[in-house]
Amino acid sequence: MEKNNGIKYKSISLPRLNNLKPNIESTALKLMEEAGELAQIIGKFRGLNGEKFEMTEKEVIEKMSEELLDVAQVAVSMMFVLEETYNVDIEEKVQQHIQKLIRKKYIRE
Repeated sequence: MEKNNGIKYKSISLPRLNNLKPNIESTALKLMEEAGELAQIIGKFRGLNGEKFEMTEKEVIEKMSEELLDVAQVAVSMMFVLEETYNVDIEEKVQQHIQKLIRKKYIRE
């Protein structure tokens, strides 16, 4: 998706996990675990772990996308915790984040 300012956005909507009672600590640990699983599959794909590579590139890319969505789900879960427990305005934080990216010249308006 592209907004008026020429910046492209990738948007996904992920659910609040309503069968769990996450807190900041448990969610942060889960985020690290999921990021580690993503790093592990990337390492296997690149042969960085010394193991004989037995997956096709397509299989690895599929697994990477699954792990990336696991990371995203946990990040979204942490956003729900921040909103519900600490009254953080995530929409406001997103706008501040975009402005930071512009200031650092990672994106241009």
